Amino acid sequence: MRIYLPATTSVLQTLVDDGRLAGPLTAFAVTPGLREFYALSDAEADLEELEYAALLTAARASLRLIDIDPAAARRRVVVAADVPDAAVADVEDPDADRGAVRVEADVPLGDVASVHVDGADAEDDVRAAVDVVLEADLGSEDAQFVVDQAEGHELAWYATQEVGTVLELL
Repeated sequence: MRIYLPATTSVLQTLVDDGRLAGPLTAFAVTPGLREFYALSDAEADLEELEYAALLTAARASLRLIDIDPAAARRRVVVAADVPDAAVADVEDPDADRGAVRVEADVPLGDVASVHVDGADAEDDVRAAVDVVLEADLGSEDAQFVVDQAEGHELAWYATQEVGTVLELL
């Protein structure tokens, strides 16, 4: 199953240094709940669109992680990995984001398919969004506007062999 792990640049450095991310981990994936949401909204989303929705939800969660990681660069990070279905369980919390899953096992670097990171042009917007993401989660329209500015930036795609170079540039 393809999962999207919200991360920070610090987490990405750990992945490179340790060769794995230690489980359990919260991630996002194309779950029945995510499929149902898009079916209910009359969007006929194919698998690629649903995976993109899971990636964007992970990117939003990355903002929350950056908020508690002062050493991390102010750039959203998402790690896409392929893990065995048996290692993944749906999150049963009704307050959890759609597509949230729990990965019980470690995620080795060899299972990572790609890494997605904001470019330098997003840093100011991400910095501002990190400061208000929790307010946006609680329904503040003003805070949501700020978060939307950050989410308007496309994440750049990197192959796993490029991750070290990406970290050197941050």
